[in-house]
Amino acid sequence: MRIGELAALAGVTTRTVRHYHHIGLLPETARQANGYREYGLRDAVRLSRIRRLTELGLSLDEVGDILADEGGAELHEVLTELDADLARQEEAIRRRRARLAELLKQAEEHGGLPAEGPVSPELADLFDEMARESALRPGPEPSMAAKERELLALLEGTSSPATRAWLTGLARSIASGPAAMRRAYEVYERMDELAGAAVDDPRVGETARAIVEALPIEVVRELAGGARTALTSGEEEGAFAEAYFADLAPAQAAAVRAAMELLAEEAE
Repeated sequence: MRIGELAALAGVTTRTVRHYHHIGLLPETARQANGYREYGLRDAVRLSRIRRLTELGLSLDEVGDILADEGGAELHEVLTELDADLARQEEAIRRRRARLAELLKQAEEHGGLPAEGPVSPELADLFDEMARESALRPGPEPSMAAKERELLALLEGTSSPATRAWLTGLARSIASGPAAMRRAYEVYERMDELAGAAVDDPRVGETARAIVEALPIEVVRELAGGARTALTSGEEEGAFAEAYFADLAPAQAAAVRAAMELLAEEAE
C-alpha cells in the first residue's frame, strides 16, 4: 500500500501518518526503488489502533506507552484513569448545567440578570429590592449603592473572613425589611456626599454613626468582635481590604474605618 491508501484504510490523513512517523509512533518503512514507501497490513493494524486510542481521548504519549506494553496492563491502567477523569468532567459539567439552569430561571423571574451577575438567587432578590427602593427615591441612584452590589457579588466567591463577616452583615442589614433598605439608601447618599470632602469633615463621624445605626442590633453584636480583631490584628490591611479602601474617597474610607471602630467598642 502507498501512504494515501494506508491513511484511507485507517481513517486518517496522510499528514497524520507522516506526523506519527516523525514522533516515532509509527515505524518508518523502507522506500522502494521508485522512492515511495510501501506499507503492509501490520502498519494498517497499528495505525488503526492508534486512531481508536486517540479517539478515546488518550494523548500520543499515552498511546506510545500502550503500544510498547504487549501485556495490555498499561492499557487497562490508562483507561481506568481516563474513565475516572471523564467521570470528574461529567460531574463538573452537571454542576455547571445546574448553575446555568438556575441563572436562566433567575433571568425569567427577574426580567433579566443583574449587571453584577451572575449571582446567587438570594443576592438577585436583594438587588431587585435595591432597584425598587432606588426607583422610589428622587434623582439618580447613589453611586455607593452600585459599589455595594459589586462588593456583595465579589463576597460570594472571595474575601478574608473578617471582610466577609463585615459585608455579610451589611447584606443582612439591607435585606431585613423596607425600613432597613431606606436606612441603607440614606447611608449611601451620605457616603456620596463625602466623595469630595476632607477626612476631618464633621460629616465623616456622622456617617460612621449612621452606618452603625443602620445595622440591626443582632448584626452589630455579630460584627463587633470581628471589627475589633481586624483593627487590632491588621487583618483589614489585607489585599482585599486594601483594595476596598483604595477604591473609596479619603473621607468615605475614614467613615467606614470610624464605623468599624464604633463596632469594635461594642465588643469591649
